[in-house]
Amino acid sequence: MGKSYERIDGRLRAFIEAQHIFFTATAPLDSDGTVNLSPKGLNGSFAVLDELTVAYLDFAGSNAETIAHLRENGRITLMWCAFEGPPNIVRVHGRGEPVFRDDARWAGLMGHFPDIDPASHGLRAIIVVTAEKIRDTCGYAVPFMSYDQDRPLHASRFARETDESLDGYFQKKEHVASSIDGLPGLPLPLPPLPSTTQHRS
Repeated sequence: MGKSYERIDGRLRAFIEAQHIFFTATAPLDSDGTVNLSPKGLNGSFAVLDELTVAYLDFAGSNAETIAHLRENGRITLMWCAFEGPPNIVRVHGRGEPVFRDDARWAGLMGHFPDIDPASHGLRAIIVVTAEKIRDTCGYAVPFMSYDQDRPLHASRFARETDESLDGYFQKKEHVASSIDGLPGLPLPLPPLPSTTQHRS
C-alpha cells in the first residue's frame, strides 16, 4: 500500500540518499510530444537541499530533453527503487528548473556537491526540483541487483574538454540546443564554468 509524505526527511531521505541511481521523467505540453525518461548516476551528484527541495547535476550528453521540458512547463518526476535490502520505490513529483552556469545561484548550489569535479564531467546545468507530491510504494517486483562501482567512462570522455570545445560538441549535436520536438534546450553558446566551482581536494 502506497503512503504519502509531507516532506523529505528521516527514513525517506536516508533511503533516497543511499541509492546509486535514480530516474527522471518529463514530457512536453504537446500531447503528441516525446516523453523522456533518463537514468541518473554518479555518486555525489544528487543532494537534498531541504525538506521539499532536491537538486542534481546535469552533465554533458548528446541530448537535453529534460532541460527543454523543464524550460517549457517545469513538470518532473524523480524515482528511486531499492535494488538491495527491503523493497521500496519512492517518487517525488514536482516542479523543476535548470540553473545554468551563468546564473547567480550557481556557486551556492555547487556547495551541495563537494565531491564532484564539474570540469571532469562537462557540467552544464544544475536541476533544482521542488516537491509537490511525495509517495512510496512496495517495489515487490524490483529485482535484487548489486552495485559495483561508478563507470569511469563519462569523466574520461569529457575531462579533456575545455569550455570552448565543449560548446563546439554541443553545437554539433542535433538535440542539445533544441529537443526532439523542437523546444528550446540548452542555451548556447555555453558560458564558461565559473572558477568558484573548481574541485576542492
